[in-house]
Amino acid sequence: MRINSSQNVQQMLKAYNKNVSKVKETEKTAFKSDKIEISESAKDFQVAMKAFSDLPEVREEKVDDLKKKIADGNYQPSAKDIAKKMLSDMKTNNVG
Repeated sequence: MRINSSQNVQQMLKAYNKNVSKVKETEKTAFKSDKIEISESAKDFQVAMKAFSDLPEVREEKVDDLKKKIADGNYQPSAKDIAKKMLSDMKTNNVG
């Protein structure tokens, strides 16, 4: 008896050959590298954020000017301006 002449064996070989060809096709596919594209508005936003982060947290020239005015006795804010600022701060800090 020949094993190759068996119909079941022939069907098994066909199925095996199909699976082998699928594996070979899968091995042929190359990996694609990832790609990132940044929109123009995102680039503009990055530039703006960089410029903002480079700004000093304290405006030294303004602080120095106020220190000088206080030391010279020339700094005289109005009571109305002080009250407005206090109320504004209370609203933003949810005090009261």
